[in-house]
Amino acid sequence: MQKIAIVTGGSKGIGVSIVEKLLKEDFYVFTISRSKGELGRLVDIFPEHLQIVIADLSVKSEVYKSIDEIKGRISHLDILVNNAGVFMPGKLSEERDHDYELQMALNVSAAYYISKAFIPMMKINKDAYIFNICSTASIMAYENGASYCISKHALLGMSRVMRKEFMNDGIAVSSILPGATLTDSWAGSELPESRFMKTSSISDALWFAWSNRENCVLEEILLRPRLGDI
Repeated sequence: MQKIAIVTGGSKGIGVSIVEKLLKEDFYVFTISRSKGELGRLVDIFPEHLQIVIADLSVKSEVYKSIDEIKGRISHLDILVNNAGVFMPGKLSEERDHDYELQMALNVSAAYYISKAFIPMMKINKDAYIFNICSTASIMAYENGASYCISKHALLGMSRVMRKEFMNDGIAVSSILPGATLTDSWAGSELPESRFMKTSSISDALWFAWSNRENCVLEEILLRPRLGDI
C-alpha cells in the first residue's frame, strides 16, 4: 500500500527538506502552505507523488478547509509532520497582541486541529507517526523571543500529551527540537554558514526515527549546530 504523509509548512526551509526526503523514500506527500515557494522543482521531479494544498494555517477556517480537501482523497495516513510556524522577534512587554496571537495560531493551534482531525485515521493504520517540529526554544527562553518561545514550549507540551495518549493506539510521536538552522529566519545574518545546521540534518533525523519505529520511539530529538547555540 502506498505510504502517505502530510507535511505542513512544506514550501521552504525545514519543511521542503522533509517533503523532499519523503518523496525520495517513495511516499505520496500532501503539503499545506500559503504558497508553492520552493516546491516547484519537486513537482517537476515527482509530479505523481506530490500534492500542494494552499492555505493560511493561521486562520482556523482555512485549516479545516485544508483538512477536508485531504481527507476526501485518502483512506489512511502514515506520517503527519506539524512543521508550519513563524518567528516574530519581540519582548513580551513590548510586542503587539497580534504577534502573540499569530504565533500561537500557526505554531500551536494549527498542529492541534490538524492532528486531532487525522488521529482517527492514524489509529486505524496501527503504524503511524506524528512529528512535531519544535525548537530549542521549546526548552529554553532567550532574549527577544517572547511569544515564539511561549508557543514552542506549548508545542512540546502538546507532543508529550500526544505521546502519552496515543502510545497504545499504534501512533508514535516525536518532538524534533532544532537549534539554529540555515533558513529564511536567519536571512541577513552576518554569521558564516558553518554556524548553522543544514535543513537536511532535520529531515535525516526524522527519517531515522521513522525507520526505527518498530523498536523504539525517539521522543525528543535535540539538534544543535556543531559549534553550539548562537
